[in-house]
Amino acid sequence: MARTADNFLLNRLSHVSLAIFVAIAVLCALSGEPLTAACAGAVAGIIICGRNFHPASGRNPWPTIQKLFFVALVLLLITSFWTGPWALSYWLYGIALVAFALVPRGIATLITVIMVVLTMAAAQGAEGIADRHQMISAFMLTILLSTVLIFLREYKAQQLAPLRRTDELTQAASREYLSADLHKEIQRSEREGTDMSIIMIGLDAHASDNDPEADIRSILPRIGRFLHSQIRDFDTYYRAADLQFLVILPGIATHEAITRAESIRKGLATLLETHGMNITVSTGLAGLNIGDDADSLQQSAANALRRAQQQGGNRTQAYSSWSPVTPPTQPRAEGSAL
Repeated sequence: MARTADNFLLNRLSHVSLAIFVAIAVLCALSGEPLTAACAGAVAGIIICGRNFHPASGRNPWPTIQKLFFVALVLLLITSFWTGPWALSYWLYGIALVAFALVPRGIATLITVIMVVLTMAAAQGAEGIADRHQMISAFMLTILLSTVLIFLREYKAQQLAPLRRTDELTQAASREYLSADLHKEIQRSEREGTDMSIIMIGLDAHASDNDPEADIRSILPRIGRFLHSQIRDFDTYYRAADLQFLVILPGIATHEAITRAESIRKGLATLLETHGMNITVSTGLAGLNIGDDADSLQQSAANALRRAQQQGGNRTQAYSSWSPVTPPTQPRAEGSAL
């Protein structure tokens, strides 16, 4: 609940900030300050592309576009050192925080160092600015405080990482732990000589006539609880993507995993139908073969799921590199391709 409140507040803050920077851009453009207007427009672009502005902004190509807006902002601020207005350099006070929020740590550090050097050089060469020494002192103090805040944020993230093993909506294990956990299960299966299978579950969102994202997010907690009720105590399930889940089934051969996948698929379809959602479910599964690792096994299940959805969805598909896999004694279920 606290996490949801944080997201709500950040979303509202981003919308207010967008309105402010758009207003600054318009006013500066009308008053003949194109460089300031362009900087305000770049900041507005960064806000629009952020995931706090809209959840869909976390998917490609929005993160890339956001980084391009940030590069444009940096170049505009560098230009202001020599073309003016000099007051625009005060925008540099927040550049370190923005850099570390948008780009990898090493690149953010390099950008911050370059901006500090250029600011010092430009300030020393500036003429007619009586308070430039005070500005340099304030700028360096701001960079120091930003560094402290960034360190505290990274330290807090490391301390809280063990508490974030579950997805906040579905209570499924987070995707960050999927590869490591799957690698351990593969090693255990090979060591004990037992079978293992995984199931990739995907919602066929394209089957709906309307954009289902908002409705799906509201029902994700129920989907998570349903998956939890369908697995054994030593099985694990993960939210692999926005509308995809992955279930690890130790000790389960492919033919038995097909039966389980069909049961899960039909149960989820019934759950969605009872909530008035015109969305079907597909599943793709793969069994552990000699030479498989965590990545190849996930890819096999993802390929099976993709094939099931390409065939129209609402079916189960088992991955096999040589021939279709069918359950030995199970009748073919309606709406499935095995």
